[in-house]
This record gives sequence, structure tokens and C-alpha cells, in this order.
Amino acid sequence: MKTSQMFFPTQREIPRDAELISHQMLVRGGFVKSVAAGVYSYLPLGWRVHEKISQIVRDEVKLFGAQELHMPVLVPRELLDESGRSSVPVLFALKDKNQRDFFLGFTHEEVVTDIVRSTVNSWKQMPLYLYQIQTKLRDEPRPRGGLIRGREFTMFDGYSFDSNEGDLDAIYRENYRAYERIFTRCGLKYLAVEADPGAIGGSENHEFMILTESGEDTVLRCDSCGYAANAERAEIPPSDVSDRPDLLVQDLVSTPGAHTVEEVCAFLKVSPQQLIKTIICTASDGTVVAGLVRGDRELNLPKFSRAVGIGALELADPATVVRVTNAPVGFAGPVELGVSVYVDLELKAGGNFVVGANAADAHLLNVTPCHNFEVTGWADIRTAVAGDSCPRCAGGILGDARGIEVGHIFKLGTKYSKDMNALFQNDKGEKYPVIMGCYGLGVSRTMAAAIEAHNDANGIAWPISIAPFEVAIIIANMKDEAQTTAAKDLYSSLKQAGVDALLEDRDERPGVKFKDIDLIGIPIQVVVGKALAEGAVEIGIRGSAEGRQRVAVETAASYVRNLVQSEKDKLQAS
Repeated sequence: MKTSQMFFPTQREIPRDAELISHQMLVRGGFVKSVAAGVYSYLPLGWRVHEKISQIVRDEVKLFGAQELHMPVLVPRELLDESGRSSVPVLFALKDKNQRDFFLGFTHEEVVTDIVRSTVNSWKQMPLYLYQIQTKLRDEPRPRGGLIRGREFTMFDGYSFDSNEGDLDAIYRENYRAYERIFTRCGLKYLAVEADPGAIGGSENHEFMILTESGEDTVLRCDSCGYAANAERAEIPPSDVSDRPDLLVQDLVSTPGAHTVEEVCAFLKVSPQQLIKTIICTASDGTVVAGLVRGDRELNLPKFSRAVGIGALELADPATVVRVTNAPVGFAGPVELGVSVYVDLELKAGGNFVVGANAADAHLLNVTPCHNFEVTGWADIRTAVAGDSCPRCAGGILGDARGIEVGHIFKLGTKYSKDMNALFQNDKGEKYPVIMGCYGLGVSRTMAAAIEAHNDANGIAWPISIAPFEVAIIIANMKDEAQTTAAKDLYSSLKQAGVDALLEDRDERPGVKFKDIDLIGIPIQVVVGKALAEGAVEIGIRGSAEGRQRVAVETAASYVRNLVQSEKDKLQAS
């Protein structure tokens, strides 16, 4: 490709709405253009990167027999009603001319299960793995970071179908290893962590994270055994309960206007560790429950939902809080509350806590679980933080880091096949639900994460495997016939050798060309300029401290080919 013929709309200004480096550089480099909040057009450079990532994904999953298909974006409501997911908040909903309800596909478990239940009926037809790379749409309330969290994005979604748990375990491991190879080939340092399954459901699952300060997820890692989990999922071992204090008499005190943890602690001159937060939550069926955590902790809704076992829980609205507690928000407490009360395991240690009194401007002192109020259940329901003990090994401490989720794999089991009656017949003629797994990888998000991990003050520094071009040949002076002839000859030689080369042949000042090539991140750069008078060109790797090396024109093509292969080999070895 020649830049003189390429749609190449770079810009110097940083977009005002772009906070993340990847968002800024994708726009400035002419990779994407915003259409609406969270919706982007991929321009030619951006699509080249997108397709290179997609091809790496295809290469790796085909190694274990994955078969590609393509499912519709438009999904009839009836399918999601079968699985109970038609009320998921991020769904885009619409009606056709006959007033039939449809959704825009946010993921495709129901659609692919519908395909399989109508065509697969015997254990002999499995294992089966189907996948697609397709546009997904989610009505994100706060799209952010360009391609990091958009309303429209591209995702690889794979689905496995098996007749037994052993085969599911095997394909899960195959997919896990494929993801390791994919992110390695993309030049990304990743961390696989235990995670919450969210709306997808299922049992065992892992997220693949790219660690970067701009990440929107918190990852916790043990400094001893290597345990790693998303903070939403990280387990916390039970506290030592051997050192309980002598229990004091419960006491009602007035706390006028003090309804936050900070205000109550300041008024009563106690630490947040001595206060219990009583958090009222509701389930989709209207059931109200309370979760109790220490004053300096956060209630973890996914954990709490699993502990209670009545579906996804949400924070109750103020009207519900007032109805249940007979008090304004901020004064809820567990004593004589009248709903089920679940208490975080950490509160088994200690006693004589401060709690809300279920009355305006009042709190209770010296309250201890099981002594002053009935506990429905004890559970790990708080969000883990750095400094917590490792749940897997003795003596390990969790540290934190920020990460961008780029992949997520799940063992679904029979969650969808049972609800949707996707059955198979075994070798004894017995019918059972198909055992499923699903595997997601954000192609567009991987593209953005790569920039977050690989950039400098001058622009993007793409790993060579996913760069829009592997090599840029820059003609310093277009009016110099010798330079243009030598550059075009080198360009032709590289193209014939299968090197993905870009010829920078625009009639622009050299400084403009160098800035643009650095901005769009071409990893290997060849300058055909003044050195040509001495029979040489200058070749270097973008951002390398070694600078450019002079190479004879006659050997430049083979030198570049070897350099391209060397950079690819480094990725495989990393």
C-alpha cells in the first residue's frame, strides 16, 4: 500500500472526549471515527489491525477443531425468554412492523443452543465447538475509553457442546491454552484470573486480563502462591474468632444528622472497623434481604447473590429502605429488622459494634451478631482488597493491580440446555441435557488494550503481529529521483517476499512523514534519504534505543525480511 493512495486522516489535536491513551491515539492515528457515544467506524488502518487480531484468533482455535459460523444480530425475544435473560439491563430492544419483539444480540448462547437442539441429538455428534467473530451490541449506560467499553463492539464467541463433564474439562483447557497463545502472539502480557460469571452464568470461569494502570478492573494476586482473581470474585478466608471481647450492654444513642460512616464515626469517636453497615437489597421477585459488612468494607453484590441463592440482588431504592426499616436512609440496622440478615464472615471476630437503630438520627452501641440479633447466614460477602490474606495458601498476602479484561471463558454446564430443552441421547438410549461451555474474546477491546500496553510520547508502538503494516519505507525527498526509485524497488521486493509493507510516498516534509509513521505505530522503519548517496538506507525498529542502522541498498530487502522474522520470533518466545 502507498500512503499517497491510502485514506490516512491523522490529526495532531487530542480529542476532548478521549481520556484513555488508546482512545486518543486511535482517533489521532485515523484508526476509528466516532459515530455516537460508544459507537465507532473502523477506518482502513483500524480495520487492518482488527482483521489481524481476528486471524490470529481463527488460527489458534482451529487447532482444536473449532468450526466458524455466523449468527444473526437480530434475536427474537422468545429465545431469551426461554433462558430467563430477556430482562438483562443492557439489551437493545425493538419491535418489527408486526409488533413482534426482538433484541440486538449482546451474546449468543440462546441462538447457538437453538441451532444445536434442532440438529444434535446423539452423543456421537459431540464434542462440538462452534464459534463466530461478530458485532455485539449492549446498551452501556456509560460507554468509556473508546473501544474499551462501547455500545457496539466485535467479539469472538465460541461455544462447546459435550456429552460428559470430562470432555467439557478437556475443551475448556484447550480453549484456555488457545487464549494464552493468542495473547502471546498479539504481544500482550496477560494474567488469567478467577472471575464472577455475571449474566452469562455457569460455574468455573476465568478472565484474561491485560495489566495496565488504565484498566477498569481490580486484580488481586497472592505474593506467595500465584493465586489471582478479579476483586469481584476473590475469596477471603475466615477471620480468627479466638479473641472476642467481653460483651457489653446494648445502648441507644442519638446521632443527629449522622448517616454516613464518616459522620457516625466522627460523632461517636469510633473507627470504621467498629461500625457495621446494614445494606438493604432486593431480588427480582421482590424479596428483601440485608447484608452486613464492616464499616470500612464494601458489600460485594455478586458474592451476596450467590450466598443468598435467590437470583441477582440489587441495592434497594430509598423507598424500600424506609419501608423496611421505618427510618431514613443511613440508619438501617440488624436488630429487630424483620428481614433475613446475612453477615460477612469477618464480623465473627470482634463484638460490641455500632449499628443503625432503624430510627431517624439514632444508632445502637455494643451490638454483636447472634447475641443481639439473629443471623440468617454467615458468608463471604465483602469485596476483597489488597492486604487481605490469600484464600489458597498459608501466609500469602493479596496485592492489587489494574487490568483490562480481554477474554472470559465459562463452564456453563446445563444452564442453557436444560432451560431450552437441548437434549442428547447417550449410548444407553437415555436423554440428558447437553453440557456446554462458552468462550468470549474482545477483538476490538484487545486492539485498544494493545495500545494501552504499547505506546510512547510519539504514538502507538504496535507489536509487529498486529500492526497495520510491518514495515514503513519513507522517502525523505520525493523530488529526488534516485530516492524514489530505490524506495519503490525495495517496496516491490518486500511485497514479493510476503512482507506487509507501506510506502510513504506523499509529497510532504520529512518531519510530517516521520511523525505520522510513529503515530500509527509501524514497528520497522526504513528511511531512503541522504545515505543513499553512499549506497545505503537507514533501518530501525520504532522506539529502539539503538537508533537506525545503515544497510547497503543491495542487502536491504533481506535485512528487513530477517528483522521482521526476528520480531515475530520474539513474540512467540515471550
